[in-house]
Amino acid sequence: MTQPSLAHATEFGRMYSRSLATAPEMPSITTVIGQEHQDLTGWAGHMATQALAADPRLPSACTSATQLKRLAREAAGAAERFRDTAAARGDRVHDYAEQVALRSLGEEHHADRARELLAEHGESGFAVHFDHWWELYGVKPLAAELTVWNHAVGYAGTLDLVAEIGGRTCLIDFKTKSLTRDGRAKPLRDSVVMQLVAGMQAEEVLVDAAAGQWDPWPFGKDLVLLAVAVSEAEVVAAQAEPASLKSHWHKFWALRQVWEHGRAVVESGRALRPVPPPAGPLS
Repeated sequence: MTQPSLAHATEFGRMYSRSLATAPEMPSITTVIGQEHQDLTGWAGHMATQALAADPRLPSACTSATQLKRLAREAAGAAERFRDTAAARGDRVHDYAEQVALRSLGEEHHADRARELLAEHGESGFAVHFDHWWELYGVKPLAAELTVWNHAVGYAGTLDLVAEIGGRTCLIDFKTKSLTRDGRAKPLRDSVVMQLVAGMQAEEVLVDAAAGQWDPWPFGKDLVLLAVAVSEAEVVAAQAEPASLKSHWHKFWALRQVWEHGRAVVESGRALRPVPPPAGPLS
């Protein structure tokens, strides 16, 4: 998966610069969306419980408080390990999708190597079903992995794919999904609509990172916004409801304000200072 050359990890989240020679200026689309707090404590506890229950050392550790505490500490990291594993898998699947698009565009690619890498991790099903979806939908890529910028609201990001499908120009975001108990791709989250509508509101697209050259967004605003869930069993495409786009855009704008004011609070320095007791009676 191509890493955006202008993206930087900062204390305020992922941010983008205008060129390779300049400092980060704008938060990424995903950083803005991440301002909406998601309570994952229940999920993390569930993952820890599952990891501990499945540990073969548990029966013998039940007679030793020291061993039991050690197993509990290890199990507590189950959610983080799961998240890291899922992120790495998502990178491999996204890389394959990008390489397929580049191959279709006649550009330099390593689609074969990306497919081999999935096979090495026992993930060939993702490639098989992605290829089937690509052919079934007649995807004609126009641009892959575009870095975009919006000055008016103040954000940047990298979009997975712009393509023509069924005679319409589509903005597409791929989401790697695990399976439900009945073997189907897990459902997409509504937050992907914010991601898509923010992409649609791009004002510029990066041309040359070293020179800091940007061109006006060339694809217009009459786009079909598609979120595509890619799993080992199936690929499911879903269109963002046109009637919902305005509300999701307003929500994204509000989260951008949260990010801005959060940064301002941090940069303002200490928020509280100690107050000594009064030297004399208060008047």
